[in-house]
Amino acid sequence: MKLAEVPAFAQNSAETKPYSLEEIGAMLKVLTEPSATAVATAAFTGLRLGELRGLTWESFEPAQDEESLGWLNVTRSVWRSTVGDPKTAKSRAPVPVIPQLAQRLDAHRKRCGNPVGGPIFANTVGHPLDLNACYQREMKDVLKRAGVSWHGWHGFRRGLASNLNRLGVDDSVIQRILRHSTVATTQNHYIKTASPDAIAAMKQSSEALLCSTCAPDGDIKVKGYVQ
Repeated sequence: MKLAEVPAFAQNSAETKPYSLEEIGAMLKVLTEPSATAVATAAFTGLRLGELRGLTWESFEPAQDEESLGWLNVTRSVWRSTVGDPKTAKSRAPVPVIPQLAQRLDAHRKRCGNPVGGPIFANTVGHPLDLNACYQREMKDVLKRAGVSWHGWHGFRRGLASNLNRLGVDDSVIQRILRHSTVATTQNHYIKTASPDAIAAMKQSSEALLCSTCAPDGDIKVKGYVQ
């Protein structure tokens, strides 16, 4: 658009509140599928809403062994019914998948009949699931009864940044995981999250989840989380 600008009197939109590990764990305890897996994917990858809807099974690369992590390759974004590219060039970077999320994605895939392709989160006709409608239809009342506040899907992206910072992860590493752009010339190039620091940070997040209420496996012993 040309010759257009935001009016000076326009109010700034309120910042989305981040979800803590405890809030995420509370959601995963009460939500049914596929809502729980969608929440886990948003919380443990920091993907934008359009990127979540754009995920396909072709974009998921499971871990090759116990020492490595899987990947979600961000190749597209879906807004309403429009399929487009991710927000920026850096947004096309792959995102590490921690073991807890990989378990949920594997179980979700089996429930869907083990598809080899198509949207990871699909509606009844195979199109990308409307996650905002999913919240209204399947999540809103459940979360309200559980006393869990909803701050929108973007709250998971802010939450990942806040939770990694809480674990002592360097801000520059968080920037790589979330695939943010900066003003530095070197950071204007395509940066993949496949760096050792990014992988170590996501593994650190995974280990922290084992000691929190976020653990997806009900048989895992909860040791308590120290703030």
